[in-house]
Amino acid sequence: MTEQTERPLAEPRPLGEVRTWPRSFTDRLTAPLPGVRTLARLAREGRLRPSAESLRDLAGLPVEPGPLPRVDADATAVTWAGHASWVVATGGLTVLTDPVWSRRILGTPPRVTPVGVPWENLPRVDAVVISHNHYDHLDAPTLKRLPRDTHLLLPAGLAAWARRRGFTRVTELDWWEAVELPGPAGPVRFDFVPAHHWSKRTLTDTCRSLWGGWVITAPDGRRVYFAGDTGYGHWFERIGERYPGIDLALLPIGAYDPRWMLGPVHTDPEEAVRACADLGARAMAPMHWATFLLSAEPPLEPLRRVRAAWEATGRPRGDLWDLPVGASRVLTCAT
Repeated sequence: MTEQTERPLAEPRPLGEVRTWPRSFTDRLTAPLPGVRTLARLAREGRLRPSAESLRDLAGLPVEPGPLPRVDADATAVTWAGHASWVVATGGLTVLTDPVWSRRILGTPPRVTPVGVPWENLPRVDAVVISHNHYDHLDAPTLKRLPRDTHLLLPAGLAAWARRRGFTRVTELDWWEAVELPGPAGPVRFDFVPAHHWSKRTLTDTCRSLWGGWVITAPDGRRVYFAGDTGYGHWFERIGERYPGIDLALLPIGAYDPRWMLGPVHTDPEEAVRACADLGARAMAPMHWATFLLSAEPPLEPLRRVRAAWEATGRPRGDLWDLPVGASRVLTCAT
């Protein structure tokens, strides 16, 4: 008996529901958080950013900005704006994932590629989904550019943060919960699903809010899975069982070195390809690389490794959507 049969999808919850959550979500962690010894080792090794020699790779980072695809309400298209920021057109709605249009984020060098979609080129944004509250995924300056009646779909524990900033349509969810937004082709469903990660935005709020990914289901049944930030683990198989027929998985492949520290919370390219198989997804689009230098691997290494890992599986090359920053693809019935 599959997970889908044992545990049917939850009924959609009301939009804008005001809820009470536990003070901490540390019980959801799948690995211990870095401690003093970990940070001391990192300081000794000095492996925080790519080597000066590997930075010559920056000239080869793929950037091909283009116009957003024009799609009907019965089609789905994705455009990579960089890092974990996507413009997803589905069911007649425009959805942003973890939108970061800022040049800089706290504690990190400036982005090394431009935003793939100029802000002024965006259509009206119907909804934003956020995976967790780290600064490279929840960017206050970017969100401030949105109308305050934009739907914000958030992990449990983040609604108060958004409401303090004037947003009026704020919905927060626990894992395996969902909401629906009306669209011209019918309701678009958003399910919040688990991830192997954590949350922290200030010195005092470690794991006070949840973290996870999103499964976006169009009225015609096409499914896009947005992983957010995550390490590799059992959740991918569970998500694939509960949401069969995922058409496209947006999976992180960067910020993985040093592995001894980042392995529990960031997939490397080979693990991302394995996660795609666990999910049962028909196609994979790599993300979370070529934008901010968050770790020590050479800038182009994630792309080289994900291509090699994909080739080793024997899956069709066309099902790896290794898009340049700014590029788009339209999801068809047979990706």
